[in-house]
Amino acid sequence: MKTRSRGGAKAQNIAIDAYLYGYALITSEVTRVQMTNVDVAQNLKAPMGEFMNARHYPPANYRGVTAPNADTLYSVAWLDLGTEPWVFSHPDMANRFYLFPMYDLWTSVIESPGKRTAGTAAATYILTGPKWKSKLSSALRQRFTKHIQTPTRYMVILGRTYCTGTPEDYAAVHHLQDQYLLRPLSAFVNNTNITSIHKIDLNPGFSMTDNDNPPLKQDRHIMEKMGNLGLFPGQTFNWNKLNSHNQVALNRVPKLAFNKISSFQLKTATMQNGWLIPESAGRYGTDYLRRAYIAAYGWGANLREDAIYPHTTVDSDGKKLSGANKYVLHFAKGQTPPVNAFWSITMYDPEYFFVVNPLNKFTLSPRDPLIYNAKDGSLDLYIQHTSPGLDKQINWLPAPKGSFILMLRMYWPKVFIPSASNTSWIIPAVKQIFL
Repeated sequence: MKTRSRGGAKAQNIAIDAYLYGYALITSEVTRVQMTNVDVAQNLKAPMGEFMNARHYPPANYRGVTAPNADTLYSVAWLDLGTEPWVFSHPDMANRFYLFPMYDLWTSVIESPGKRTAGTAAATYILTGPKWKSKLSSALRQRFTKHIQTPTRYMVILGRTYCTGTPEDYAAVHHLQDQYLLRPLSAFVNNTNITSIHKIDLNPGFSMTDNDNPPLKQDRHIMEKMGNLGLFPGQTFNWNKLNSHNQVALNRVPKLAFNKISSFQLKTATMQNGWLIPESAGRYGTDYLRRAYIAAYGWGANLREDAIYPHTTVDSDGKKLSGANKYVLHFAKGQTPPVNAFWSITMYDPEYFFVVNPLNKFTLSPRDPLIYNAKDGSLDLYIQHTSPGLDKQINWLPAPKGSFILMLRMYWPKVFIPSASNTSWIIPAVKQIFL
C-alpha cells in the first residue's frame, strides 16, 4: 500500500508539473479560437489575419474584459504561420508612443516593436513560423525592417497606440490604425490585396496533437518527466493505460495545480507602500509556474521594459481603500513616476471595472492639466467619492462609495520597481486625509 501510495503521489506531482507547463499554451489556444471565430471584425474580435482596432475607450458600464485602460487604443491580430510567412507594416507614428508586442502561443514575447525599441519611423516586419525553412532573396530582405521568427504556428500581436481621448486625437489614431497592414508573404511580394471570405466554425474544437507548437529545447527535462505518465508531444494521451491508483491521484490535479497558480502572486510579488508590484512577464525560460500565473491573471502582459502596472487596495495604514474616506496621493517635486513615455492612475471597482461617476473620468495622467503646488512644485492627487472642490477638481479621481482598487501604469519606465539599483524613487503610499 505504501509503495502504491508513493507511486500515486509521484504521478500526481508529474501531472501537476505538466498542468503548469501546458496551462499558458491551452489558455492561448482557447483565447485564439474565441477571438477569431467570427466572420467580421467587431467587439474586440476579428478573423485570423485581420486587425481588430478599438476605436474608442470603453464606457463606464463596459464589462467585456477586466482592468480596461484609457491610455492606449488596442489593435489585436492573430496570425497562422503554418503555410507561409506574413508581413506586418505600420506607418510613421509621428513621435507617438506605441507598442506592438508579439507573442507565441506559449505567451512569451518574441519581439516588442515600439517607440522604445524601434523609434517611430514606418516599419515592415516579416513573421515566420517554426516549419518555414526557405530563404529570402537579398532584394526581398532589404524590404523588411526585421525578420521575426516564432516557435509556434500561431501568434498574436497585441498593439497599443497612445491616445488622449479627445475627438481630434481619436481621428489621428484612427488614421494610423487604418494603415496597420497584414498580408501573407505571397500577397506582399505580388502587391495584391486579400479578398478572403471568413465563415464561423460552429464546432471549432481544440487540438494539441498537431505538433504545430513544439516544445522548446529548454523543455527537455519536463518532457522526460511527462513521458513517465505517457504524455508525449503530438500524441493522444491514453488515460486507460494508467493504473487505478494513478487515476485516483490524477483526478485531484486540476484543483491542486490551479491552487498553486492562484497563490503564486502572494508568494512572489513585492509590496511597496501598500502597492503590489507584479513579477516581470514576457520572458519565462523554464519558470512554468510564473508563466501559468501570468496566463491566468494577466494574459498578454507586457515586458517590464515596456510597462509596469503596480496596484493597491490599501492606504498607508494598511486599511482597505473605501469611498467612505478621502485620500491623497502625494508626489514631491520631481518625484512623479519616472517614465520615458507617460504614466497614469486608474480607478477600478473590486472587480477591476471602471467606476461610474459624474465626470466620466477613470484616470489621472500628465495629459490632464494637473495643478502642481506653486510653493514647492509637488503634486497632490485627490481620491474620494465626492468632489474636493472646484479648485482641486482637475486633480480629482472619483471613487465609488465602497471599496476600490488603484492601478499605476508606467509606460517605458526609467526604473524597474523594485530593484537593487533603484534607490531614487519609491511609489508613495495612499494616505487618508481628515478634513
